[in-house]
Amino acid sequence: MAAATLARFVPRGTDIALVESDSIGTVGVGEATIPQLHLLHRALGVNEAEFVQATKASFKLGIEFDGWSRAGERYMHAFGPVGRASGLLSFHHYWLRAKGLGLAKPVGSYSLNEQAARKLRMQRGRRAARMHEMPYAYHFDAGLYAAFLRRYAEARGVVRHEGLIEHVEQDGQSGAITVLRLDGDRTVEGDFFIDCTGFRGLLIDQALGTGYEDWTDWLRCDRALAVPCANGGDFTPYTRSIARKAGWQWRIPLQHRIGNGLVYSSAHMSDEEAADMLLGNLDGEPLGEPRAIPFTTGKRRRMWVGNCLALGLAAGFMEPLESTSIHLIQSSISRFLSVLPSGAPDPAAIDWFNAQSDFEWRRIRDFLVLHYTANAREGEPFWDAVRAMDLPDTLSAKIDQWQGTGFIHREHEELFTEVGWFQVLAGQGVEARRYNPLADALSEGDLRKLLHDTETALVEEVGHMPRHLDFVQHLVNSLQSQEVLA
Repeated sequence: MAAATLARFVPRGTDIALVESDSIGTVGVGEATIPQLHLLHRALGVNEAEFVQATKASFKLGIEFDGWSRAGERYMHAFGPVGRASGLLSFHHYWLRAKGLGLAKPVGSYSLNEQAARKLRMQRGRRAARMHEMPYAYHFDAGLYAAFLRRYAEARGVVRHEGLIEHVEQDGQSGAITVLRLDGDRTVEGDFFIDCTGFRGLLIDQALGTGYEDWTDWLRCDRALAVPCANGGDFTPYTRSIARKAGWQWRIPLQHRIGNGLVYSSAHMSDEEAADMLLGNLDGEPLGEPRAIPFTTGKRRRMWVGNCLALGLAAGFMEPLESTSIHLIQSSISRFLSVLPSGAPDPAAIDWFNAQSDFEWRRIRDFLVLHYTANAREGEPFWDAVRAMDLPDTLSAKIDQWQGTGFIHREHEELFTEVGWFQVLAGQGVEARRYNPLADALSEGDLRKLLHDTETALVEEVGHMPRHLDFVQHLVNSLQSQEVLA
């Protein structure tokens, strides 16, 4: 992603070298994304049909959380709006009032994305003028996506060096990185280095010693198992996150297989039990053995140090509960381009970058922690422990504001909107005791009409959408037709 984006935007005459080794496997569990990826693809000029074909992608309208409150209960964090605002208030205040009157249906009844997802439907754009467009993201094969971007980068002048980094040389006075020594006595010199070496952090940590901020007090899972399986079950235009005994299982349908994984706490479940649980809950035959991925949730204390920027797992790790891993790479690249150095990096720009990154990561952390602490799975040691843990002050304040007045505030440019917080808070049974009294200005009859008309319009719109499977096949077939004509 970094090489492709830099190749597209940095001034001409800038030499970009990509050092990687085919002998090092990629983690590749982040196969689900959020709609912001469209911004990157538009900037790169990526053809969607070509991308979908090359990466075996499917479409994603949201994430279903199954059993996170109690076994058998489920809700969806869907992309896009929920309901319609009226006057000065967001829809959720009217929903809270209607819920108190016994008039409100579940939140998803007023979400176009959830209604379409439940019916296994998909569309781009909108059919009716009164409807908003339906935002969407993708599921894709992360390895195929990396290869797709690599071809894009190399076609635009990026020079790839196959090899392993054996030593990092630094300037004796400034500490700046100057040279990477590869196996075979080869060297790669540079003015600026982007560390994409994963958990090892060869540059940002092992060479520059930035240190790591550990968040396992709040996010207790420390291991994952990943395994693909043959296609089976519904071809869902949404990710599934299914609560298990000591963690959760993901299900991500692609064109050629289903991606599966189990994120769990090793303090509450053995690796053997985790493997049995994962393999016993697949839709098709496993296409390999489960791959273990140990991790420590948290982030580097500084993601940009001197002439080195860390991306991806080199910058930090948060479990893929809300599909934020790929987005965090994208947002860091975008932030870096906004203060792209033309010579020696400016300390003030570095400080700004690190402060913005800290804010983004911490707010996403809070959103993930909410899913755990708001569970009602009593009698299970892991879930009892995370329900009782002390929370970050920023998350406690958010929950208190919601419970006290139904107020949700999106601070600055935090990733998740009021609508996202609303869906998770309501979906997991965190009750708001009051709503904004301005909602009482709407008569009960008008309140009923607001809810009814909103739901009816969504149901009608979804009824005209093609099936998700047909939508994907049509897109891929259209590209193949163009290739035949060419």
